[in-house]
Amino acid sequence: MTKRNILLFTAVPGLLCFLACARPAAKANSNGNTNTNASTNTAYTDTTNAIQPAIVTEHVQFDSDDPAIWVNPANPAQSLVIGTDKSADGALYVFDLQGKIRQVVHGLQRPNNVDIAYGLLLNGKRVDYAVTTERITHKLRFFSLPDMQPIDDGGIPVFEGETEKQYRDLMGIAVYTNKSGQQYAIVGRKTGPQDGTYLWQYLLSDNGAGKVKATLVRKFGHYSGKKEIESIAVDNEAGYIYYSDEQYGVRQYYAAPEKGNEELSLFGTTGFTEDHEGISIYKTSSKKGYLLVSDQGANKFHIFSREGTKHTLLKVVKVSASHSDGSDVVSIPLNDTFRHGLFVVMSDDRTFHYYRWEDIAGKQLEFAPTKK
Repeated sequence: MTKRNILLFTAVPGLLCFLACARPAAKANSNGNTNTNASTNTAYTDTTNAIQPAIVTEHVQFDSDDPAIWVNPANPAQSLVIGTDKSADGALYVFDLQGKIRQVVHGLQRPNNVDIAYGLLLNGKRVDYAVTTERITHKLRFFSLPDMQPIDDGGIPVFEGETEKQYRDLMGIAVYTNKSGQQYAIVGRKTGPQDGTYLWQYLLSDNGAGKVKATLVRKFGHYSGKKEIESIAVDNEAGYIYYSDEQYGVRQYYAAPEKGNEELSLFGTTGFTEDHEGISIYKTSSKKGYLLVSDQGANKFHIFSREGTKHTLLKVVKVSASHSDGSDVVSIPLNDTFRHGLFVVMSDDRTFHYYRWEDIAGKQLEFAPTKK
């Protein structure tokens, strides 16, 4: 998952959000470095039982994989979680904050990852939307929010021109919104070349008929060749893209195409049991916060400092979600249950787990204050 996630005070038009912080941040490891990586035994590791979710959603039909959170700008308590059901006859599931299924969009051919963005200008109106990767058709599928109506004329092909079929097998998706309001889709695949062009980035716009158009603007991203690249996350405010090079590490690049294709950091290369998976960004201010990276085989999340390009490992938490693939987080008050933010984690029992940020943060990390 994706995921770009929501800044406390700018990302959702018209939504009043809040500055942090109620608790002091954990001290950075003096040995932390983007390339050498702080190991888990220099960070706080939660050795208690697995953290329990506040809510577990109703089950999807086949195979839960990746969630994304849409914050309702008029009423955050009416926000939604969109989750993929990854199957040849798959779907997008729409859940409320109580974990109940509110809508199901059927007829998708193996939807893998999903992301959400706000305010794309279509037909003269600003539209919030969910975008998912449809692996079998090699297309991006776009749906307006909150009504989940298609806005893509049946899907937008990506990775066109690749001669090897497996190089078009879509997986990851994240949307970058720059300070001017331009939006870009960054997409990954099951496998790809090792020449620094694994990810492709597309500028999103109106096709002239009120539907989404995607124009290729760059190819970038190193790949170790060890497994695959699925999880992509974008930090809109800081202007960075992160992605999990599974069984190798987390890579960081500039999100703006004009800033070039230099790799800014590689971190998290030690301490993971199996695959590096979902990446989520919890923001305590415009610059500070945390990067949460799933250690899939261990049912854990490694939490790194967010700012800059030196991402110090601060804490490792164990969750009750099993073999978590995708995740998403927001750092604003939503309702009485999620007063400091919501962390949504996929579990391989066909559900998604909702965690309170307070339970993830414990006494070591900052969190957003309650709404006054």
